[in-house]
Amino acid sequence: MKTFSGKVLFLDRSDINTDEIIPAKYLTEITKEALKPYVLEDLSLDGFDPKKDIEGKAAIVTRANFGCGSSREHAPWALEVNNINVVIAENFARIFRQNMYNCGLFAIELPKEKIDYLFNTYKGQDVSMSIDVDRDKIVVSSNGKTEEIDFKVGEFDKTLVREGGWVDYADKNY
Repeated sequence: MKTFSGKVLFLDRSDINTDEIIPAKYLTEITKEALKPYVLEDLSLDGFDPKKDIEGKAAIVTRANFGCGSSREHAPWALEVNNINVVIAENFARIFRQNMYNCGLFAIELPKEKIDYLFNTYKGQDVSMSIDVDRDKIVVSSNGKTEEIDFKVGEFDKTLVREGGWVDYADKNY
């Protein structure tokens, strides 16, 4: 099972689309590793520099409609190859969300109020989080403070995460 803990990258914008996650010009690459240096390179966000801000991050907290745009597996692959295995948002584009689970990654939806709370409380700080898959808890730590935030994910999606994605699940079960 992948690791679902580490430093957090806050992306304070809604409607981050798949072309911003991984630009279309890289879709001809034949390995996930080849996508690694280009993740979020076209994301326009004040103060964000993908060359400096992504390294060492394991989770993204963002706003609504993350992963909208073209349906492509390359977007979750680009996150995964950069060790970003969790994205927390108000909601996701349906196909992107399922592609995350199919890759064994977490796409966790929280109500707007909880997303606002995370941004208001932690943005700009050194924040780590871990996902307790069995207890449906996000454990957030910063400046000596730790708190838990509840979330809900369907049991089958959690199974896909535990198994490492759809292919590994199918190999075990079919």
